[in-house]
Amino acid sequence: MPPETVPPAAVPAEPLSRVPLSPEPPLVDDHRRLEAGLDRLQTRAPARRSPLRRALATALPPVVFVVLLVVAWQAAVVLLDLSPDVLPSPAAVAGAVGAAWASGTLPAAVATSVGRAFVGYALALVVGTALGLLLAEVRPIRRAVGPVVSGLMVLPSVAWVPAATLWFGLSDALVTFVVLMGGVPSIALGLVAGVDQVPPQLRRVGRVLGAGRFRQSVDIVFPAALPGYLAGISQGWAFSWRGVLAAEIIAVGGSLGTGVGALLQQSREATDLAGVLGAILVILAIGIAVELALLAPVQRRVLRGRGLAPGGAS
Repeated sequence: MPPETVPPAAVPAEPLSRVPLSPEPPLVDDHRRLEAGLDRLQTRAPARRSPLRRALATALPPVVFVVLLVVAWQAAVVLLDLSPDVLPSPAAVAGAVGAAWASGTLPAAVATSVGRAFVGYALALVVGTALGLLLAEVRPIRRAVGPVVSGLMVLPSVAWVPAATLWFGLSDALVTFVVLMGGVPSIALGLVAGVDQVPPQLRRVGRVLGAGRFRQSVDIVFPAALPGYLAGISQGWAFSWRGVLAAEIIAVGGSLGTGVGALLQQSREATDLAGVLGAILVILAIGIAVELALLAPVQRRVLRGRGLAPGGAS
């Protein structure tokens, strides 16, 4: 028989208090490392580009697109053998614009229309901002007036011109009224949309810190609603510029003088298609220039400050 195996003596278990535990980093250190990593991700700035490269990156794509449109325009005129009464060439339109500029008619018309637009738009900003805050913060007024304001934004500005002509006559007050009716609803509703997107936690923080209703609206809600408000401001400029042109095209004479819209109407009456297209291009260029030179930089700066655009810090 095989010899009997003797079981090894049982090794006494060491108390748990004496068993060394594997060292683990404290939870606080983990949190700090995580926060540091997130900060590095959020604050990492994009590669710096020279001002020339930034300008080229901004201006080159639309310039190339416009050049391609002009080439296609000229090709259509040549290949389809279109007469100037159907579609004048780009050179003919440029010549009409150059002649109007050289005679001094176009610069005076541009100054008149832009001046009216800026005056009316400034008033629309004041009235639209006040109305937007009122609609956003006072629920009964919003329920009563909000649908009317939305309907006014849908109503074309040109619909107000006949009534404004009877109320104010052929004067600058006519144009200002039409601009207000076009710009105020867009600005007010843009601010309302921005306020609706403000997180409710910000209001609670304001109440905890002792801010009253007015201080909350001015110091907390309004700054937080800036992105939506700026979108409404941009749209308000578009509606205001349309209102100026609509009033100038329909209402002619009196003390109104000659704006770009009046030049467009005069070219139409003279069956000068090159002049009509030239006036349209001038109107388009002014609207785009104001948007790109004045409104877009402010909007980009605000969005970058919120971390909502490239180059911004969170």
